[in-house]
Amino acid sequence: MDVNFIFKIAAIGIIVAVLNQVLIRSGREEQAMMTTLAGLVVVLMMVVTEISSLFDTIKSLFGL
Repeated sequence: MDVNFIFKIAAIGIIVAVLNQVLIRSGREEQAMMTTLAGLVVVLMMVVTEISSLFDTIKSLFGL
């Protein structure tokens, strides 16, 4: 895991926050909620992938 991963998560958060505010201001609260949920799912999938690689590294380290 490097700094680029953290920057990717931050960029997704900023984009989702801006889209959320734009959609709320235009009266589309449902789309704003769906955009927020989609951003959350994308970030969670990225984190799950990193955690999976961490467990693989630990597994190979201990020879399990």
